[in-house]
Amino acid sequence: MASIVLKSLSVFLGLFFIFVGIMKITPYISRELHKDLRQEYVKYAKIIPLARWLDVKIPSKWYRRIVGGLEIVCGIALTFIPHRRTKQFANWILLSLMIAAISLHWAVDDKLERSAPALVFFFMLTCRLVVEWQIERQDKAEAAKASVKAPAMASTQSHIPAKSAKSD
Repeated sequence: MASIVLKSLSVFLGLFFIFVGIMKITPYISRELHKDLRQEYVKYAKIIPLARWLDVKIPSKWYRRIVGGLEIVCGIALTFIPHRRTKQFANWILLSLMIAAISLHWAVDDKLERSAPALVFFFMLTCRLVVEWQIERQDKAEAAKASVKAPAMASTQSHIPAKSAKSD
């Protein structure tokens, strides 16, 4: 049951981030939303904490493209790549992007309706990690039970007398 939840969350989150990443990079899906995102990223690029600390100006165009590209790559990893560690790595990258988005929304005093999607997907990515950790812990517990049963089975088999090799 838990693996169905994990697979569903992975596919849903992956497809969502692919969609949003494409909207940030190109106006192919919606010109109006793309234009709105471009205007918002101008505000966000001015207050990026790391850029301010290093006294570096990051063009909003490249900031938007990098974030969109990361969302697309991580979305593809969550949706299509079956390797567990790759999915965890993509999840952590997206989680850090959501934390950065929440902090940037807070820094520019955006309304809750503007920052709510970042909050919702932050919690969904966190839930995905929790479900994955539960499945991993359950697998380890089952492996430990199996390894405890295996030596017990071997010790009961050693008390059974073996046939002698010579039967004259």
